[in-house]
Amino acid sequence: MRYGNALREEISAPGTTPLIGIYDMYSASVAADHYNGFFVSGFGFAASHYGLPDIGYIAWPDMVAFVERLRLAFPGRHLLVDIDDGYVDPEVACHVVQRLDRAGASGVILEDQKRPRRCGHADGKQVLPFEEYLDKLNMVLECRGDMVVVARTDAVEEDDILYRAEALAKTDADVVLVDGVRSVEWIRRIRKVIGDKPLLFNQIAGGKSPRLSLPELDALDVDVAIYSTPCLFAAHEAIDAALRNLKEADGRLPDAGGGRGIGVPESTKLLERNISRHHDSPSLLGV
Repeated sequence: MRYGNALREEISAPGTTPLIGIYDMYSASVAADHYNGFFVSGFGFAASHYGLPDIGYIAWPDMVAFVERLRLAFPGRHLLVDIDDGYVDPEVACHVVQRLDRAGASGVILEDQKRPRRCGHADGKQVLPFEEYLDKLNMVLECRGDMVVVARTDAVEEDDILYRAEALAKTDADVVLVDGVRSVEWIRRIRKVIGDKPLLFNQIAGGKSPRLSLPELDALDVDVAIYSTPCLFAAHEAIDAALRNLKEADGRLPDAGGGRGIGVPESTKLLERNISRHHDSPSLLGV
């Protein structure tokens, strides 16, 4: 398998590589019609799997099982996986990374947050002592197999942001992510201190970072953009609207199908493509 190398090659190609946050198998099925790279978002997974906010509830076996299902259904898609802080313990982090490598993940994001953790765009974040995080990161790098490793810092103090970003760029991590970047000027400052190391930018609706197009990010020398929640928030809005309409219609379903909406035929056709025995054509990744 060459999932990690395939993502590495995509990142090194010209332009900013978009990875779309998906939260379950159905959202991934729809996203696969539009993009060839997925981001397995901790925010989305915590919301869909537990109905809870992304503040440290995720259990690693649940995440690994999800990635296994994704890879079976989508052999030709990049899968970058959010593993938070590696589930606290460095040995656990290494075990999870090895399991994800065997499951076919393309890469992982490892953060330096201290528990209780927060969404990267929330207030109240605290970070580990940097040497403690570096020890964990280096252990993960030693056992990652083929996978891409994104070193993420959630530092909020300006001097600490630049110090950690510059230091992370000197490690063997493939990519650096500073989460919750608040301005274009700060993207430029981070780009300057990390040199030629690939840079990842996280966009989330309602978050702290500016909303930027892929051409704008490319002009800022951003190599990867993750879109954590467009599928989750779109589903929230669409489900709410559908149920409001159903209530207003006194329980009469809308006329679906035939181009008027999604019904049983359209949904079934979408899902049939995920049956693994139908994946006999070369994948997008060439693996």
